[in-house]
Amino acid sequence: MIPKTFKEVIDLGDGREISIETGKLAKQAHGSVVVQSGKCMLLCTVVSNYKQSDVDFLPLTVDYREKFAAAGRYPGGFFKREARPSDGEVLTMRLVDRVLRPLFPKDYHAETQVMIQLMSHDENVMPDAMAGLAASAAIQLSDFPFECAISEVRVGRVNGELIINPTRAQLQDSDIDMVIGASADSVMMVEGEMDEISEDEMVEAIKFAHEAIKVQCAAQLKLAEAFGKKEVREYDPERADEELEKKVHELTYDKVYAIAKAGSAKHERSAAFEAIKEEVKATFSEEELEDFGDLVSKYFYKAEKEAVRNLTLDEGLRLDGRKTNEIRPIWCEVDYLPSVHGSSIFTRGETQALATVTLGTSRDANIIDMPSHEGEERFYLHYNFPPFSTGEARPIRGTSRREVGHGNLAQRALKGMVPEDCPYTVRVVSEVLESNGSSSMATVCSGTMAMMDAGVQLKKPVSGIAMGLISDAETGKYAVLSDILGDEDHLGDMDFKVTGTADGITACQMDIKVKGLSYEILVKALMQAKDGRLHILKHLTDTIEAPRAEVKSYAPKIVTKIIPGEYIGAVIGSGGKVIQELQKETNTTIVINEDPDTEEGIVEILGTDQAGIDAVIAKIDAVMFKPEVGSVYEVKVIKILDFGAVVEYTEAEGNEVLLHVSELAWERTDKVTDVVNLGDVIDVKYFGMDPRTRKEKVSRKALLPKPEGYVERPPRRDKGGDRRGGNRDRKPRRD
Repeated sequence: MIPKTFKEVIDLGDGREISIETGKLAKQAHGSVVVQSGKCMLLCTVVSNYKQSDVDFLPLTVDYREKFAAAGRYPGGFFKREARPSDGEVLTMRLVDRVLRPLFPKDYHAETQVMIQLMSHDENVMPDAMAGLAASAAIQLSDFPFECAISEVRVGRVNGELIINPTRAQLQDSDIDMVIGASADSVMMVEGEMDEISEDEMVEAIKFAHEAIKVQCAAQLKLAEAFGKKEVREYDPERADEELEKKVHELTYDKVYAIAKAGSAKHERSAAFEAIKEEVKATFSEEELEDFGDLVSKYFYKAEKEAVRNLTLDEGLRLDGRKTNEIRPIWCEVDYLPSVHGSSIFTRGETQALATVTLGTSRDANIIDMPSHEGEERFYLHYNFPPFSTGEARPIRGTSRREVGHGNLAQRALKGMVPEDCPYTVRVVSEVLESNGSSSMATVCSGTMAMMDAGVQLKKPVSGIAMGLISDAETGKYAVLSDILGDEDHLGDMDFKVTGTADGITACQMDIKVKGLSYEILVKALMQAKDGRLHILKHLTDTIEAPRAEVKSYAPKIVTKIIPGEYIGAVIGSGGKVIQELQKETNTTIVINEDPDTEEGIVEILGTDQAGIDAVIAKIDAVMFKPEVGSVYEVKVIKILDFGAVVEYTEAEGNEVLLHVSELAWERTDKVTDVVNLGDVIDVKYFGMDPRTRKEKVSRKALLPKPEGYVERPPRRDKGGDRRGGNRDRKPRRD
């Protein structure tokens, strides 16, 4: 029996559509949809256990995977099976998770999984832009306690025109690449990169995206109504005790407020808060703590949050004593590590990042191999966040999703400033050594300085800042915070990271935790962020004013040489023999790629010794050397034979040709060494290919005057069958 299906279609306005369908696939999931645009199809399923987990948070897992079969391809590797998620898949998971998580009730702790799979790929559709829509649509069909429908769209701008969900080809010409997540009422998440746009242009793009999201949210609700929206499930709420909450508040609020107002350092402040918490616990018996000790901790943190927020809203002060627009003290240093290609330290308050730069060839590019996208990155950035950076000891289990996301944000912030003609593959690694607020923005700053220290000719330096927001819906008060602390991130209503040059924004990442954030507040945050960015940027340029003119003496120099495609094989040699021996002799790395458009060879020569690089260039020039018929060349005798001398063009070392004994002189030459000896440098004339011998012909005698009375004789075949010149075996005849 064919199942009954339900479908809604969203018109993108330019001949493109997005359809949402349910009822056909994965019906045992609590909600499932197929979202399709063109030939691109995403299957999203959602399941949530009916029993609450024994944790005090929502154990939500958002998983996004791209199946290689969707693009008609095999997975790479030995096992030919999809394995761990790629960075691109992880980034999509984060985009969806950041919008969904705040919309579940705070006391809902059931294990919940959202699984999104790319089942069919269309090269003209970027699937990550529809992942949020798919997730929300599936949840709307379930019985989950979930606040409202949301969606996500990508915004690009080509020739001044904003586009919803542009193709990858359109993005190549776009100066904006942003993904915006929102409900019908509120913008909740922004992430993307820009080509130095203004704050007003960014707000315009967000508004444009929000209008498209409203249409997509309405389509989800219409589909759920047609399908038959389920009743929201019941679940066991968290315990609550109003009297206990009031008691804890009375015991702690004033004390926490006083410590917050004192403006202390992170560890000192944390210890003081912990001491107050222990004092409160001491007012209860052991039996009482066993019964409701978890509530005491919960209500303490609630009072702490209220005190810190009120301090900022009422007095304009922050936990470390700063004003709302004040930046923490900054110090910077470059060239700190003596053996790396470039390095820098950026320290702002209690956040510190040490960045290193490594320069390489195209062989060192980061290969992207996803069903939806294949390519390579010649500039990439990796971010590491070890537990000691926050004074903790915890298990180390590989690169976290957070590290992937923060590294990607910093990479997007900087990549537009790396020149298109940069000959190197550039890898930046940020080691976060201390963290108390916005280590990703510290990474942007340290990455900028490290690349300048390495001699990468950045177009402009880039700085970054993290902004926060504390607001009160009842009173209408709000405070925009520059350079937020870690505690302000947790206790606040917005985490907004923005990077840019002196001329505009290059990247941003925003998570909004309150409903209905006005564009007025958003613009204020952006303008305050601009002031902060410029303040930080001055510290960077005071430390290193411009990129170093040259790479360091121990760093590799790289030279790129274009050769005709016909010579690629000759430079490589049979089985790679020529290029391998050349690399060994010159202590260089040589990479040859073929340009698919021109079929020319792009030769990259990397080495620390300029003499070695010059030797490689000379060898390539020798391989490509093509003498012109009728031209005269200087040659060096490198071998003596019975029937001539092997000579080498001095301007193309390694390019050899035979100078036959008959071409040494007009007179009969019985012995080659009567005319030339090993090491002699002489001039010869090039005649091209000799049709008789089918070998290249050069002549010394052609440059000498003919002896008086010399008569040419027709060639004859001697007894040995060799064809020789008429005067080869006799002296010149004189009249």
